[in-house]
Amino acid sequence: MDRLKMHSVNKVDENIKKIAELFPNTLTEVIKGYRDDGTPIIEHAIDFDVLRQELSNIVVEGPEERYQFTWPDKKKSILLANAPIAKTLRPCREESVDFDTTENLYIEGDNLDALKLLQETYLGKVKMIYIDPPYNTGKDFIYEDDFAMENAEWRMQSGDYDQEGNRLVQNTESNGRFHTDWLNMMYPRLKLAKDLLSDDGVIFISIDDNEVENLKKICNEVFGEKNEIGLMTIQSNPRGSQASKHLSNVHEYILMYSKNSSTLQLKGTMKPVEKLEEYSEIDENGKKYRLLGLRQRGGAWKKEDRPNMHFPIYVNPSNGKISLTQNKEYSIEVIPKRPTGELSRWTWGKEKIISEINMIVGKRINRAGEENAWDIFRKDYLENVDGTIKTDKIKTIWIDKETNYQNAKVEIKSLFGNSEIFDFPKPTFVVERLASMLYLEDNEIVLDFFSGSATTAHAVMQLNAEDGGNRKFIMVQLPEPCDEKSEAYKAGYKTIAEIGKERIRRAGAQIIEKMQNAECKMMSDETKGNNSEFCIPHSAFDKGFRVLKVDSTNMQDVYYRPDEYTQDLLSSLTDNIKPGRTPEDLLFQVMLDLGVLLSSKIEEMVIGGKRVFSVADGYLMACFDNDVTDEVVREIAKRQPYYAVFRDSSLASDSVATNFEQIFATYSPSTIRKVL
Repeated sequence: MDRLKMHSVNKVDENIKKIAELFPNTLTEVIKGYRDDGTPIIEHAIDFDVLRQELSNIVVEGPEERYQFTWPDKKKSILLANAPIAKTLRPCREESVDFDTTENLYIEGDNLDALKLLQETYLGKVKMIYIDPPYNTGKDFIYEDDFAMENAEWRMQSGDYDQEGNRLVQNTESNGRFHTDWLNMMYPRLKLAKDLLSDDGVIFISIDDNEVENLKKICNEVFGEKNEIGLMTIQSNPRGSQASKHLSNVHEYILMYSKNSSTLQLKGTMKPVEKLEEYSEIDENGKKYRLLGLRQRGGAWKKEDRPNMHFPIYVNPSNGKISLTQNKEYSIEVIPKRPTGELSRWTWGKEKIISEINMIVGKRINRAGEENAWDIFRKDYLENVDGTIKTDKIKTIWIDKETNYQNAKVEIKSLFGNSEIFDFPKPTFVVERLASMLYLEDNEIVLDFFSGSATTAHAVMQLNAEDGGNRKFIMVQLPEPCDEKSEAYKAGYKTIAEIGKERIRRAGAQIIEKMQNAECKMMSDETKGNNSEFCIPHSAFDKGFRVLKVDSTNMQDVYYRPDEYTQDLLSSLTDNIKPGRTPEDLLFQVMLDLGVLLSSKIEEMVIGGKRVFSVADGYLMACFDNDVTDEVVREIAKRQPYYAVFRDSSLASDSVATNFEQIFATYSPSTIRKVL
């Protein structure tokens, strides 16, 4: 039952709607004020400058026109990307798989925080990013930054808050800020993501019609227009969605940008058999090639279009070789013209023909109505200069049956026994194909910071299983609550992150089972890289992942004015570490601060009765126990780590503190010493 409004009609809103119907280009979103918590109140409004122009027969004077793409709080979203945070990543062994040996990461928390925390360590180290962000259909939950609540409070809510207290809002069109909220959510995350990409790295973003135009504009700003590689259309629902009012959508998009298009190299796809058969010619060195006409076939084919590309080429009729000079040997003149007789032009100019004259041949052809007809062709070899077989470029429209998202449901069912555990999963085929476009070598990193059901992690493991590779993945996912009526909730999964982690566990086990059941041969250097099916040694397959959770910093917060300090308070601040934080918590914060990969091998040892961590084969050594003695400091110094880290208050006595620098100066003067 609807509530009575108990107030008169808001005529302003009605008038705005009427004007917007007449002049849709005048409708905009503006900040009308701010709430008590500082968040903006965004509403629909009319751009009067545009309206005046619509109602005038002359150019109306006003603000200087310029090309721009802006929205309310855009500057704030830029500031948000650059602002520091006092947070860390805490390891969670009990939810991890093969914590000590795996090099894969699963980060649970707000992806804006996670991307900031990864900046120092993974700057320029990620080869591929794939994300499937909310499409802004009016039903998607999106992150509303700067709305943090106390943890106790979120539990009182009905699923609108994550476990970190971040508010999740349903971005309905009726709230008047349909695009603004989405843009403010995406912009800072894409800015941070760009910094993580390597120079030859690429980001792929799935999106549908609702925001594809805005997404492209954001990416043009963040990555640069020249780095747009293209927009691929994916047939995801061949039967067509009935959700749209007028048209039945069968597709969505994947937008692709590079960090630096000038250094980007993409792999193609293997040529189909019928195309391979076109390479029927063989040269004197036994290499296969095909002949492609040198005459321009497509647009701008007329002589008048490029007059300097219309000139005669002379053919030696005994061997088909060509020259740009006519003589007795090169006696056949050929000019570019269509079968209809209209004069055309060549695709190569004179300079290119002279420099690659061995690639051009003349050949008799059967041209209707013309006796002794000749035409000019260029050789197109099957192999590249390095001996590899040429491939076809990836097409911009994907209609393979594997891109049908029903297949993703089948994959989910094969893992969970229920296809409804996750609403809109992506097929692993799509992510695998995207990855196969890149020269994604061993140990290179694939990041997904809207990881959802962890399709990307599944696809990376599948790729590694298929070709013996050793690529790494980093998944980031907010612990977004599952609807209590959903199949996932009924199956015991309270958050999307729980589904993602469980999928990786089950997918890893499923891949290993398939490998064990398959008749396959051990991978060798000779077989690696071809298309034959083979298996890798099971011991080399990384099915694990380290779970790290975004949390507040491990360090004590000290925000008191001098007049608020008491003796009791000062006593409580003798330890600068928050209660409950473990030595492993401190280790991972140190790794973040020092730029040590979070997937690095970690060994624990006992020296002088104290727990000591050795990270990345002794690159970093850390001890966070109390009462550290000269013996412990000396043994660590003798191992000559690049970094040695201790707690500020952990040294056993003033004598140990005095000797500390002298011990390192004696045994490892180059070690960089740090304290918390």
